[in-house]
Amino acid sequence: MVYTVIDTNVIVSALISKNEKSPVVEIVKRAYAGKFRVLVNNAILAEYGKVLRRPKFGLALQQIVETLDLLAEISVNVDVPMSGTILPDPKDVVFYDVALAHQDKHASLVTGNMKHFPNCFFAVTPREFLDRLELEELLDGNFAGFGQTLNDCRGWTRYC
Repeated sequence: MVYTVIDTNVIVSALISKNEKSPVVEIVKRAYAGKFRVLVNNAILAEYGKVLRRPKFGLALQQIVETLDLLAEISVNVDVPMSGTILPDPKDVVFYDVALAHQDKHASLVTGNMKHFPNCFFAVTPREFLDRLELEELLDGNFAGFGQTLNDCRGWTRYC
């Protein structure tokens, strides 16, 4: 099973996208379908709510509530220690910490803001994350034993 932390910008982009085939929309659809495990903690859920409520996104309150409820329902809520990591945007540390604490599961952090996570080997773009999901599905379905090898290659397309 693939584990990931989804940065707020991916959730927002999916909700406001007009392109149903965009990587961010596809990620949210696959999360809702249970194709991978979403890792959150209470601070991440609060950040999702705070950002989704910004008037500039034009989201209806009902859509926000339904999205937050569904994300809470499908996610694994975890408590993690603070790493003390310093990032360009201090609000991103919680996302980093949750993914870092789950490297035993090879957790990734999918974000549209790669510059916010410099030198972070487990941060990936939405497209890279979808590529990984598609490759895992292919390998798990056709090549017994290759799934763990793929998981061992934590940087996926950028580093392997």
